[in-house]
Amino acid sequence: MNIRKNVNLAKYSNYKIGGSASYFLEPKTVSELKQAIRFARGSKLPIFILGGGTNLLISDDGFKGIVIRPVLDFFKIVKRNFVEVGAGASVKNFLKFTVQKEMSGMEWAGGLPGSVGGAIRGNAGCFGGETKDSVVSVKSVRVKDGKIIERNNKQCAFGYRDSIFKQRDGEEIIASAIFKLKPGIAKDIKKSIEDKINYRWSRHPMEHPSIGSTFKNIPLASLTKKQQALYREVVKNDPFPVVPVAYIISKADVMGKKSGGAMVSPKHPNFIVNMGRAKAKDVEVLIGLVKKSVWDKFKIRIEEEIIRI
Repeated sequence: MNIRKNVNLAKYSNYKIGGSASYFLEPKTVSELKQAIRFARGSKLPIFILGGGTNLLISDDGFKGIVIRPVLDFFKIVKRNFVEVGAGASVKNFLKFTVQKEMSGMEWAGGLPGSVGGAIRGNAGCFGGETKDSVVSVKSVRVKDGKIIERNNKQCAFGYRDSIFKQRDGEEIIASAIFKLKPGIAKDIKKSIEDKINYRWSRHPMEHPSIGSTFKNIPLASLTKKQQALYREVVKNDPFPVVPVAYIISKADVMGKKSGGAMVSPKHPNFIVNMGRAKAKDVEVLIGLVKKSVWDKFKIRIEEEIIRI
């Protein structure tokens, strides 16, 4: 396995932002993943596990350590309607596979960027669906000793954009997962996926680099009774009642605000886009501006959905 030095990370992020990693490894098998872990442990340097880079804000200074980007990219039918998927497979290719094999249940993820491993780690969800809904079990490799751990759905401790793998960040690397789907008709599955993709293109600023939703939606239960009454008409299930954070941000007078090459998208205010040559510091300025504006105007604290290194 090739160990590369001083690799620019901007090319591995949808944002096209970020400095370099001291060391960069791309294991293609579980065996190579274990080798990468042994190298990382021996170096005693910080480790970061990179997935699809679709919700990742990389520091302008880069990462003074070892970045491991698993590229375990495979699909294996275990039994009828059960498929094992490598963590390095893209969600896009997973959906293509479900169309080919006429497996339904993941259509909600149409247009969702990133890797399957990343979707599991953050329990990605949209359009009323979540990754956890179809996961049977997840296999990971423990960093401290290279041991393979297999957990069932309940043991993964999935929550709102959360899982045990996110809670134990850096302690384990997801290798693969088994998904349970259901029989479907290829043309219907494909149409449903395309509908989600078209919706994203119509509502989201896909023409500029971004890392998707910057902030989490706001759980209705976290608001005061007075606030709940104010926003009840815009509540949606995600998969439990939430107030869309984009709605709140749109009322906070920050749409179109810029810092350097970054901008709060006027098309979808929960996206901070790279208009060209944006730096991580520009994005951070806008994140702070949005949070402060929402608090000052509505007394609501919003929380980032993105990952930073």
